[in-house]
Amino acid sequence: MNQNLLEKIIKLLEDKKAFNITTMDIKEKSTLTDYMVIATGTSSTHIKSLADYLNEELKKDGIYPYKVEGYDSNSWILMDYQDVIVHLFTESDRNHYNLEDLWNKVR
Repeated sequence: MNQNLLEKIIKLLEDKKAFNITTMDIKEKSTLTDYMVIATGTSSTHIKSLADYLNEELKKDGIYPYKVEGYDSNSWILMDYQDVIVHLFTESDRNHYNLEDLWNKVR
């Protein structure tokens, strides 16, 4: 299911105009999840809209996040779907935390 979920999440993010969507296969690096999706929104309102849209659309298929963090943070929302963890960032915070570089250094 994780590959289908991954593809569905990417499509939903594209539909809502997220940009710079990156997918990382980390199943060999971590026991937390198989995939990480990182996407950027244009503002805090946009990343909340992305999170709401993901939640509503996946709910239609009976898929619920295990945990959501940072919804009120205005810059970074994490949605944990167990097989796929989604990070939604504003551009400045994505650049600041640079998760892609961090995970690429993990062996």
